[in-house]
Amino acid sequence: MVAESFLPHFNGVTHSVLQVLAHLRRTGHEALVVAPAGGTAEGARPGETAAPGAGIAGARTGTVPGTGVEMVEGFPVVRLPSLPLTGYANVRVAAGTVARIRRLISGFGPDVVHVASPFVLGWRAIQAAGQLGLPLVSVYQTQVPAYATRYGVPWLEPVLWNHVRAMHQASTVTLVPSSHSLGELQQAGVPRLRMWRRGVDTRRFSPTRRDAALRARLAPNGERLIGYVGRLAAEKQVEDLAVLADLPGTRLVIVGSGPLKETLRRSLPGAHFAGFLDGGELATMMASLDLFVHPGESETFCQTIQEAMASGLPAVAVGRGGPLDLIDSSRTGWLYRPEDLDGLSQRVADLAHDDAKRAAFAAAALASVQSRSWASVCDELLVHYERAINVKTRSLHARSA
Repeated sequence: MVAESFLPHFNGVTHSVLQVLAHLRRTGHEALVVAPAGGTAEGARPGETAAPGAGIAGARTGTVPGTGVEMVEGFPVVRLPSLPLTGYANVRVAAGTVARIRRLISGFGPDVVHVASPFVLGWRAIQAAGQLGLPLVSVYQTQVPAYATRYGVPWLEPVLWNHVRAMHQASTVTLVPSSHSLGELQQAGVPRLRMWRRGVDTRRFSPTRRDAALRARLAPNGERLIGYVGRLAAEKQVEDLAVLADLPGTRLVIVGSGPLKETLRRSLPGAHFAGFLDGGELATMMASLDLFVHPGESETFCQTIQEAMASGLPAVAVGRGGPLDLIDSSRTGWLYRPEDLDGLSQRVADLAHDDAKRAAFAAAALASVQSRSWASVCDELLVHYERAINVKTRSLHARSA
């Protein structure tokens, strides 16, 4: 498994990789992880990292005594030298040639290569797997081309799409998390696409974690708590939540860390910034909110919406990308048109100021995610692995014939 992003940096890619590794361990498979070295835990001070065995998001981490070999979920992790991404030091760009990655893969002798959200390291792994004739499953998870405009380089978007197309055309199978991503890659000319959604841990994220004392601290006057959970970066469009800052009887709660943290603190002075939370702290915070919001237009899935729903919250999100599949508008939450910030404000006000409607939406949201376990989703992934192996085997036989 080659991960473009991995511990100690925690995001949607890391989370899904950890869930897959845990499932592989439980079902008796073997795995090797190749990932960037360096970095600090999200929200940590420079020089700090997650402590071995700290159990980030419940993961089993540590080192082999006497060897120093890093282990996650019982599987070894090979780290490649990396450099911090300019402006976002927690995101690492791994070095390492195609030849080196080919040697690592060849030495392990895998049945299949899984590349999580490929871009730089993942592209080298795709080339290496191709040279070795191995079946390769690429997981499309990050809409990097859409970030170009957000980061002030719109001319780069078609170049990035060309790179995405090349990577996934070279993959045996590409897994996409939503119907929007499926259509997007089909339009880009990517073949051999299959849907693979994400699971949610309904034991960890649950309305039972609602904490009255926490709510009393955050909403001393009985305000309705409107929450956002995610990176504080340009592509998440958290600044759009400024339209909610003066909504009567409400308070914004922002959970997460990232390069725009201080900028957002200045632009949202009345909001509570909780910083990066994980594990039980995150689950308790989520369940203690009244309503969840997500304004980002470039989400391929949006895992935090599922986690909010499992916590008993209705969600309001922009009607583009992954949220289109997750929110049943007018039943489990509301979708608003991209760039329609008045619509965002109206939809949030509708639920924040109507307790009966919010409770009905919350109950429907909770019911909608009960069947989305990580175990069932990862079982689907194993089927995709088998299909990729079969596709590659047929292709090799056809060539030899």
